[in-house]
Order: sequence, then C-alpha cells, then structure tokens
Amino acid sequence: MIVRILFQWLKMAKNADKIIVSCAITGGVHTPTMSEYLPITPAQIVESAVEAAEAGAAILHLHARDPETGKPSGDPALFAQICPVVAARTDAVVNITTGGSTHMLIEERLAYPLKAKPEMCSLNMGSMNFSIHPLAERSAAWRFDWEKPYIEGMKDLVFKNTFSDIEYIFRNLGESGTRFELECYDVGQLYNLAYFVERGMIKPPFFIQAIFGILGGLGPDPENLLVMRSTADRLFGRENYQLSILGAGRHQMSLLTMGAILGGNVRVGLEDNLYIGPGVKATSNAALVRKIRRILEELNFEIATPAEVRQMLQLKGARNVAFAESM
Repeated sequence: MIVRILFQWLKMAKNADKIIVSCAITGGVHTPTMSEYLPITPAQIVESAVEAAEAGAAILHLHARDPETGKPSGDPALFAQICPVVAARTDAVVNITTGGSTHMLIEERLAYPLKAKPEMCSLNMGSMNFSIHPLAERSAAWRFDWEKPYIEGMKDLVFKNTFSDIEYIFRNLGESGTRFELECYDVGQLYNLAYFVERGMIKPPFFIQAIFGILGGLGPDPENLLVMRSTADRLFGRENYQLSILGAGRHQMSLLTMGAILGGNVRVGLEDNLYIGPGVKATSNAALVRKIRRILEELNFEIATPAEVRQMLQLKGARNVAFAESM
C-alpha cells in the first residue's frame, strides 16, 4: 500500500516545484556537551549559517545563545549580532525563531522578531509536551552547570502556544508582512492552522513544517508522513501550501528523502540532528546541507535558490525587513 502511494506521489513530484532546503543552525534544544560542533557565539552562528547557505540552504532558521555558556537566549542584542550580518553576507531567507525554548516566556521569544519584522519566522501551531529528557542519562560530565537540569527539566514542562498566543503572533508579525514556517508536530496542529485559515488570519501559500521524532509529537514512522501529507492536502489543497519535512536525530535523512519523493521540501541542521551518520557527528551545518543535497540531486531533484523560494512563498523580500532598526 505504502509503495503504491509513493509511486503515485513520485509521478506528481516530478512536475512539482524545486525543493526548498532549510537549515536550522543551532536551535534551543541541544546543549554544548552534546556536540563540540554546535555553534554558540554570534560569530560562530553567523559563520555556520553563511557556510550552510553557500552549500545550498535557501532558508536559515536562527536562534541565539549566550556566548559564555551556550544557553539558549532570546536577548535581542544577541540576535542583532547575528541576523543582520547573515542577511548582509548571504541572499538566503533569514527565518527567526518565535519558539526559543520550552523555558522561555512568549515575551522573551518575540522580543527580537517584533523589532526586526523579518521575511519569515517559525511558529509552533499549538502547545505540547516537548522533551529530550532521556538524553540527560547519557552523559556523566557536562561542560556547563545549566545543561543537565535544563534537559531534565523538560520532563515537567509544556511548550506553550495557546490559540491566544498564536493569534497574537499572527496579528503582530503577520501585519508587517512576515510569513511563517508553520511547525506542526502532530495532525491536530494542522487542524489548529485550519482554524486560523478559516478566520482569515493567514493566507496561502502556507509553508508547513511537519516534524517527526520529537518526544511529545508524532513518531518517525513513514505512515505518519503519509497521514500529515494527506491531511494537509484535504484541509488546504495541494496548490495552497508547501510541505517541508523535519526528521529529528537519526531519522533525518531517511524521512527527508521520503518527503522529497512525496513532493515535499526538507530541513536539516544541528538544531535537529547532531550526526551525519551512525555514531559520526556532523562537523558543521554545511555538511548536513551537502549530504541531503547530494541525495536529492542523485534522485534528479533540483534545489531552489533563495530568489525562487521568495517567489514560491510570496515573501516580502530582504529589503523590507527592519534589521537596521533592530541593531
């Protein structure tokens, strides 16, 4: 059954748009002890993002971290050292998180995006349990004191994005022309998006990031990808959205390849996966971009440029952001 559906969608994918490659540079989940290659300082994040763009990433998903400890931060002063510099050195779409981390209040998460009014921001489409607390058991030595309690603490935290929170983000960022990477960790979050679509709070084309393999969300089973794709088709119509696939950890490359066959786009990066192969750490975000690009091009898919992405997603353009005012 799955094989037959894949072949049907492969025929459709041959006539689809070029594939959008997104790269999530550092995130707010992994900690410095987990990988020595995780960029921490603004300069490291900038260099890693520029390298990922040069490797073929058209969208750069950006978080900030405390440069002394590597702890995730919503400090606008740190973002101001990252986003304008990345925008000046690449033509990639700068996509700023509104998720931050499970430990941040919404005011912290939105402090910089509301100032910068970027082309794109991420937006989690609902509240959820979001945790990697089992990883706290895998390390006996931590580089920084905050890391172990931070990871263990996720067991008792909920990532909060209520309908009111989402409406606030849509109104305050959407009115400035910012569009969204709509992060959906479960089928119900597609229905949350449909609720806002019905009320005219967001217009197509939608950029839906379907996320698999995070504890608290959908598992990495191939069947779940089919369910998310068919549900999105039914709710929004294939012509009204772009689907992107995020596979956490070791599931990254296999799920992304399947997603591309289904006519979807892909997201890689050290935020989502620290390894480039079994037991082998990725030494950079660019290495992950190059790997998925090689896989896709071997399958005769074409990679979208930033200019093509701006057209596909109807973005407002790099000239219409407020990075200068946010510095």
